[in-house]
Amino acid sequence: MKMKLTLLFLLIFLTSNPQENNSLLSAKQIVSKASIRATAENKNIFLTYSASWCGWCKKMAAQINDEKCVALFNREYVFATLVVNETKKNKSLETPGGFEFLTEHKGQNAGLPFWVVLDKKGNLIENSFDPKAQNLGCPVSESELDYFTEKLKKTSNLEENEIKIIIDVFKQKK
Repeated sequence: MKMKLTLLFLLIFLTSNPQENNSLLSAKQIVSKASIRATAENKNIFLTYSASWCGWCKKMAAQINDEKCVALFNREYVFATLVVNETKKNKSLETPGGFEFLTEHKGQNAGLPFWVVLDKKGNLIENSFDPKAQNLGCPVSESELDYFTEKLKKTSNLEENEIKIIIDVFKQKK
């Protein structure tokens, strides 16, 4: 019983706040933490590569966290963010080892935001490239939203009407 309580406490401690500041953690630690939580919750990991200067990154984060979308996304994914490609002034914001993960996911030349969906063990399921190897980033055009829809269907259990809600939010010009 003590072991179960200890494990439960450890799990709660490691996964307590999805909006917490991970700036002191390495990329490996962030992904490992997400993997532990994804395993416990039987979800995939939505890993985003971002930077403080990236307007499209902020737009995508706002859309994912929109009141119409956030519960749907959080039901399906554990979210993690690695900060990469910062300006010289903000290099201290970068996630240690983040660029190596970005390179491993073939996104080093893709632009930001770049994102991947990993299974609970950290294996790549999907990335933000379209069939022409162009980064969808924060999808806005009809074709980008169509590819995004396909990727959501492949990596989640979202219903058609739920995907439509998400796509409608991504279509809004804010």
